[in-house]
Amino acid sequence: MADHLEASVTLPSDPASVSAARAYVVGTLAEWGMPADTDVSDTIRLIISELATNAVQHTFGQSPTFTVDIALDRDEQLHIGVTDSHPRFPRRLPAAVQQDNGRGLVIIRCLTAEYGGKLRIRRTREGGKTILVELPWTVPAQPVTAAGQQEP
Repeated sequence: MADHLEASVTLPSDPASVSAARAYVVGTLAEWGMPADTDVSDTIRLIISELATNAVQHTFGQSPTFTVDIALDRDEQLHIGVTDSHPRFPRRLPAAVQQDNGRGLVIIRCLTAEYGGKLRIRRTREGGKTILVELPWTVPAQPVTAAGQQEP
């Protein structure tokens, strides 16, 4: 496996893009050797769903697109970032018992910590922000054939 792999996709800030982002990340990770039916894959699927949903819902139309970046360094560290052009950083909302939202970053932070990772928020040069999740790569990367089967 290469020392560094990366992939990126830019999607419209539309609710339908959340599932597209999720499918893109899961498909890319499968190409890099992570089976789609593992606990860590399910966790990554939830993290990307929350990040993409936040990029769509909380930019208030001020970010027409968002970008999902994935990188794998030396089969050790997985980086997943979602960037939008809205200038406001996320803030923790009071989560009332009946409230349906306001818990996304709390969920992401807990899942990231559970897997020994880090959550970071960075300002972009253009004035937007990137929410970056760093997780240890826990799957030994093996080449995947065109049929989707791992090679020995």
